[in-house]
Amino acid sequence: MELPYPQKMMSNNELKDGDFCHVIKGTHKGKTGTATDFNMSKTGHLTITVVQENGNRFKTLGRNVVIVSK
Repeated sequence: MELPYPQKMMSNNELKDGDFCHVIKGTHKGKTGTATDFNMSKTGHLTITVVQENGNRFKTLGRNVVIVSK
């Protein structure tokens, strides 16, 4: 899948609150939005809440997103 904008793969220490990201895997594949509300789960996985431009929110794993450089 080719994205219309530049992207870079993230490691968990690069993703920051307010970064614009694109979901590349999982249930929400193809959606974009702003990363907020970071949490480390009991199993050690980074979970984030992504807020879309229309205001909808969803949770996903940090490994499922790439940071988008606008």
